[in-house]
Amino acid sequence: MEQAQMDPAYVEALTSKHAALQAQIDAEEHRPHPDETILAQLKKAKLKVKDVILGH
Repeated sequence: MEQAQMDPAYVEALTSKHAALQAQIDAEEHRPHPDETILAQLKKAKLKVKDVILGH
C-alpha cells in the first residue's frame, strides 16, 4: 500500500514543533532539579511528533 505524501508546510511545522520540544527538554534537563514528570511528558510528545513525521 502506497503512503500519501504529506504537505511540505505540514512537515515543516512538525519539524519545528519537534525542535521546540527538544529545546524544552534541554532546558528542563539543565535546571538544578529537573522535573522527571515534565521530562517524560515532553519526550513522549516529541516521539509522537516524530512518528507523525515518519508516517507511523
